[in-house]
Amino acid sequence: MEFHEPPEPRHGVGYGVVVALVLIGLLVGALGGGVAGALIATSVVQQSAPLGISTGQSSIRVEPAAQTTVSVDASTAAVQAVQKVRPAVVTVINIMPRQRSFGFFGVTETQPRSSGSGVIISPQGYIVTNNHVVENHESLEVIYADGSTAPAAFVGADRFADLSVIKVEGAVPAVAELGDSGALQIGETVMAIGSALEDFKNTVTAGVVSAIGRSLATGNGFSLENMIQTDAAINHGNSGGPLINLAGQVIGINTAIVRGSGFGGDVAEGLGFAIPALIVSDVASQLIANGYVDRPYLGINYQLVTPEIARANGLPMDWGVYVEAAEPGSAADQAGVRAGDIITAIGSDQISAEAPFVNALIRHAVNEQTTLSVWRDGETLTLEVTLQGRPR
Repeated sequence: MEFHEPPEPRHGVGYGVVVALVLIGLLVGALGGGVAGALIATSVVQQSAPLGISTGQSSIRVEPAAQTTVSVDASTAAVQAVQKVRPAVVTVINIMPRQRSFGFFGVTETQPRSSGSGVIISPQGYIVTNNHVVENHESLEVIYADGSTAPAAFVGADRFADLSVIKVEGAVPAVAELGDSGALQIGETVMAIGSALEDFKNTVTAGVVSAIGRSLATGNGFSLENMIQTDAAINHGNSGGPLINLAGQVIGINTAIVRGSGFGGDVAEGLGFAIPALIVSDVASQLIANGYVDRPYLGINYQLVTPEIARANGLPMDWGVYVEAAEPGSAADQAGVRAGDIITAIGSDQISAEAPFVNALIRHAVNEQTTLSVWRDGETLTLEVTLQGRPR
């Protein structure tokens, strides 16, 4: 039996692009004269959920408070929201290790760099951005809204959420609030702020919440889940910037766009995606406290089973993972998983196109006791397993 899908991706691997998923963060274009002239005397209701920082425990939490009602011209509300958040938005410069190339004129040494966006979330200088913005860095720098710069230290990253936290020392120009992304309504006005193409720093675009709860394949064996979809304009260099509501709260971190399906396929416009603030708060708090997010781990080498592979091998399932080996002493080994087994579910989470193996796994917690559905020698077994933490 041969399987041709890659083994479990390792920590630190960058995202591949599936369905022309282009990683970025947000925006180009000025807000101009407001959101829309026709939007007058609009009443906007948001759940206020400011970011709470406990410096003693180095934690971040979302604390829903009383409702905030904004009953003003929507254009005025948009301007006020941008003025509130924009000073807290930074450009993140990723300076990568030096590279040598050999050519006609001898050895040439260059130091590549890339840029993205980020948003300051605490007076202590913590900044949230995307993992893919800071991947493979040698050093980091931020550019504030007023053009001044500061070195930044790497705090931690979680590639499964595509989030990272970095930190600057000294006073910061502003701090943004995280709002309650769980209260978002489809059709609600939102704006994105970021440094499009690096040259157009802290620009603003506006749109609406197009959908919630979206899932995006990354091409690395897992999907980004529960994403906010927006039609706000997105451009390269805006990854890690905030998506805000009319109350001036960060309700998402801009992460990706879908442009189309490749050569000869449809070209998509207005398909941008942001990580919800509730996920940002949870992940950022763990990164600040520990430098990492503790994700569950089975301890297997595996290959993916897809419908095509299942048909070619006469298997009775469409999706699963074929176990090549279980690491000695791992959670899988202790549960009785053997080479040749095919795992089809973890607890009640069936492995599928919408729930790849890694996603089905990380929906559970470290030290959680659950079950594995395993196909072995023509029958399905249920094995008890206690999930371990991912090795570091």
